[in-house]
Amino acid sequence: MLLTVVIPTHNEERNVPLIFVALEKVMSGIPEYEWNVLFVDDGSTDNTMKAILDLAENQPRVRFVELSRNFGKEIATTAGLHRALAMYEKSAQEKYSSVITSPRVSQVRTHITDFAVILMDADLQHPPEMIPTFIEEWVKGGEMIVGVRKKNHGEGLIKKVGSYVFNNIMKLISDRRFTPRSTDFRLISLPMLVEFARFTEHGRMTRGLLDWLGFRQVFVEFIASERKTGEASYSYAKLLKLAMESFLSHSLFPLKIAGYLGIIITLISGPILCFMMLDRYAWGNIGNFNFSGPAVLAMLNLTLIGIVLTCLGLVALYIGTIHKEAMNRPLYVVKTKL
Repeated sequence: MLLTVVIPTHNEERNVPLIFVALEKVMSGIPEYEWNVLFVDDGSTDNTMKAILDLAENQPRVRFVELSRNFGKEIATTAGLHRALAMYEKSAQEKYSSVITSPRVSQVRTHITDFAVILMDADLQHPPEMIPTFIEEWVKGGEMIVGVRKKNHGEGLIKKVGSYVFNNIMKLISDRRFTPRSTDFRLISLPMLVEFARFTEHGRMTRGLLDWLGFRQVFVEFIASERKTGEASYSYAKLLKLAMESFLSHSLFPLKIAGYLGIIITLISGPILCFMMLDRYAWGNIGNFNFSGPAVLAMLNLTLIGIVLTCLGLVALYIGTIHKEAMNRPLYVVKTKL
């Protein structure tokens, strides 16, 4: 069995050797598994790439993908998963050449338990010591083992509150089941990896797409340690941008807000307007309400606003679909690879 550990990196020059040493220590305890590590350098401005190259020169287990610029963690993660799948398909073509008739190894279902990817961060907040537990659950039949953060040492108040708000909003509006405090730290089986490669959207949240796929998921809790060195490259602005992209890509609710608001306004103001018009102009103020002309005009405007918002919500649905399909840029550009 082969395991590829995919680690996206951005300005993690001091953490690269530390994470590899930690992985070596853990994997030495399960020698029955072959493994390698795939670093994805997401346009680092420090010596992260040099640290990766130094490791690759002396460690045959080390592979890497260097992106031409900083595309963001989600795209870097996608690049790593795509590359891991391509590496496996190449090796499997040779290993199972006698049984493979299709050029895609993904169609050889008899060998789907031979390979999995472990996705984790480079800052050691995802403890490598959890990998044997992930593998154990995978062997039992889990198709994706998801690390759920039980506690996060060193997490600031703003990030903690933001995480709480984000998790609850996603749980409320998501089209799929959403597990609070789930992380990118997970083991992904070959069938899921093959299906993930079919996604084409550009604004993406990797774990959201993986959750959308379904399959059998097993959740394992862990305690996140503090960063060993350096600072997190994900600023609050980037986290907010990721949250907004997650809302937009995993739920149509934001697009429907204007439509919902318009429907509510129309349903409330419409009957009131009808009653006011009838009482003033048809029934001759039989109820002695004495609705003034400006009051009737104000309610008419409110009703028209509701109708406009309802139509705007419908138009927004079409615009959102067109926008996502029209931006046909490449997901990433590979500068070098091994």
